[in-house]
Amino acid sequence: MKKINSAFISVFNKENLESLVSLLIKLNIKLYSSGGTKIALEKLGCKVTSVEDITQYPSILGGRVKTLHPKVFGGILNRRDKKSDLEDVEKYDLPSFDLVVVDLYPFEDTVKNNANEEEIIEKIDIGGISLIRAAAKNYKDVMIIPSKELIPNCKSIIEKNNGYTSLEERLFFAKKAFELSSHYDTNIFSWLSTDSDESLKISISESQILRYGENPHQKGIYYGKLTEVFKKLNGKEISYNNLLDIDAAINLIKDCKEPTFAILKHNNACGIAIDNNVYEAWKKALAGDPISAFGGILVTNQELNSKAAESINELFFEIIISPNFSTKAIEILKNKKNRIILELNPKNLKNNHQYRSILNGILAQERDILIDSEENLEKITKLKPSKSQVEDLLFASTICKHTKSNAIVLVKNKQLIGIGCGQTSRVDALKQAIEKAKNFNFDLENSVMASDAFFPFPDCIEIAAKEKVSAVIQPGGSINDQLSIDCCNKNNISMVLTKTRHFKH
Repeated sequence: MKKINSAFISVFNKENLESLVSLLIKLNIKLYSSGGTKIALEKLGCKVTSVEDITQYPSILGGRVKTLHPKVFGGILNRRDKKSDLEDVEKYDLPSFDLVVVDLYPFEDTVKNNANEEEIIEKIDIGGISLIRAAAKNYKDVMIIPSKELIPNCKSIIEKNNGYTSLEERLFFAKKAFELSSHYDTNIFSWLSTDSDESLKISISESQILRYGENPHQKGIYYGKLTEVFKKLNGKEISYNNLLDIDAAINLIKDCKEPTFAILKHNNACGIAIDNNVYEAWKKALAGDPISAFGGILVTNQELNSKAAESINELFFEIIISPNFSTKAIEILKNKKNRIILELNPKNLKNNHQYRSILNGILAQERDILIDSEENLEKITKLKPSKSQVEDLLFASTICKHTKSNAIVLVKNKQLIGIGCGQTSRVDALKQAIEKAKNFNFDLENSVMASDAFFPFPDCIEIAAKEKVSAVIQPGGSINDQLSIDCCNKNNISMVLTKTRHFKH
């Protein structure tokens, strides 16, 4: 155990200081400080030795340089059990700081508040980060408090131990200090390097342990702040697989501009429909594949009312996501205590990049945020699609974008009626979609078909023609595009090209 005889305090945020310094004074611990912190401590009635009295040097450059001095850092970094260090302490009249309390300029918050460049630059802390690193490096002799959030924890330790700290306690705070400094530097780098592809640095300061990973024998952790995206209103702990499905559901519904209800299973839609009436949208979505829907993820961009909630409550669904729930709907849905109910805040979805660990590295890419629109469609067949067909085609294309490739989507009257996903051939995906549609008694005549990639051969068009599919949407780009176009013309099918591929591997 080491006794705290002196403390160096220099903080931007003065919260939580009073209770700590009151304890330090009670324990006869000598206080050193600088600038605004010294003034704040003196207002609390504390006797404080100024940094300037130690260094014999004033604060310069508008406060940019206050604590960057050998006497300050010598006071932190000297090793109490090393003879040569002790000789230097005596030779250069260095103090010895046993406790260092420092926090950093709020760089991250300043960036978030859309401050100008000059303001942001001035919030890059130099002295503070140096003090934190120095104290953490010398944790064998020095206790470091690197943020106001850790003050209560440290205070309780000092109070419990009557002014002493253990090596294990000092090591714990040193780890917290380097975690904080690493996060701080990463945020600065990211701000300065918005267009840089040379290196990847990600720092997320919040995490939560999940029940397990993809399987029970795997450990799972989520790094991030879920409350930024949604508010959890009910239900059991969210699992690793839950989060994967929630992510897929939210990204799908974000691309749907009309009132939409979707049911997802294993990251793919098994039912989805558009309707101004949320109850009708739900019933149409469920009809798309009521078997696969069991235990799925429900998501809508409309307020969920009591009528829809009563119908949903009759079946087993693990998660329900909506931007709004009526009071009565919440009461109904909460009847099943384990059901996860999430109130979505889509405006806070700001992650424009995707990352995936592979081999000994990480793949990174921009998120696919392009949404096909009528303006970018190339109507290439003799027969042009009607207005209602275009609406169905664009809806089918949106679903296809969020479906594991190879993918084929069949839509009719703004309702998903068949889907083929994750197949090794496009023909197999189409056959799967047709089979699903027929299994649930959908009439394929006048339906539309979407493909997530081009048709290398006209075989899918030929199959679709036999089922009386009326219109097709696809990216185009095959050397055999004309064969598919000719097949459409021969079978009186309209086709449009998006010129944009939406693979989802």
